[in-house]
Amino acid sequence: MLKALFTNKYLYIITFSLIAFGAVLLYALDKFIMPEYTNYNEGVTVPDVTRISLLEAEELLTRYGLRFEVADRRANSAFPANYVIDQAPGAATIVKPNRKVYLTVNAAVKPQVIVPNVVNLSLRNAQIQLQNYGLEVGSISYESSRFKNAVLRQSVDEGVTVEKGTTVDLVVSDGLGDKIVEIPEIIGLRLPDAQLKIREAGLRVGEIRFQPIKDIAPNVVLDFTPKVTSLVEGESLTLVISERFELIEESEVGIVSADSTGNN
Repeated sequence: MLKALFTNKYLYIITFSLIAFGAVLLYALDKFIMPEYTNYNEGVTVPDVTRISLLEAEELLTRYGLRFEVADRRANSAFPANYVIDQAPGAATIVKPNRKVYLTVNAAVKPQVIVPNVVNLSLRNAQIQLQNYGLEVGSISYESSRFKNAVLRQSVDEGVTVEKGTTVDLVVSDGLGDKIVEIPEIIGLRLPDAQLKIREAGLRVGEIRFQPIKDIAPNVVLDFTPKVTSLVEGESLTLVISERFELIEESEVGIVSADSTGNN
């Protein structure tokens, strides 16, 4: 039975036909069907569409047989509004036809943000808070106060609406405020001299109030608060400063009439 099967010429004809059909099918897949499906050996070099307008980028990508999508809008003062500032895939990348290119476009209007309050936060937390609001941390200066790395002041007040990316400078405590310092003798000094002595003592000048007063030159220290002899280093003094006293002429009472007839 087996001998008759293996000596049957039709078996060999069928087997050879199947092998030949498989070979032809593989050849067709490799040369025609798969290249057509996958665009094999066919690619498009992505053009550089940065630093041109969105309209120009759209025209150029369409000409290359590519699609596009605006993936993000950012504010960048180096570019005009609606200019492309980034792309993905990048320029000179080889991609398949009809590939989508994602564009980052310069915003026409810079977004606005409200400045948060970071006073009394630690420097690290203040930096994170400002960055979360899209603001930049500028210069950081230090003053004497008790709690090290605590923010004492910010250059832009909380609640102010500014452009995203605005810089906020910070004044931070250096942690040297545990020292008790004596308040220097400043009564009777001119304001610049008093400010210098206060700073030299390790204190700060807070509010300055002006008081009109006779017989004393202007810009002289009349008083200060708090009324103590010593403070913690880094604390502030409120100064009362003399101001020029303008005399107000007394107005005459009654009406002075003149007799045009010359009669008394």
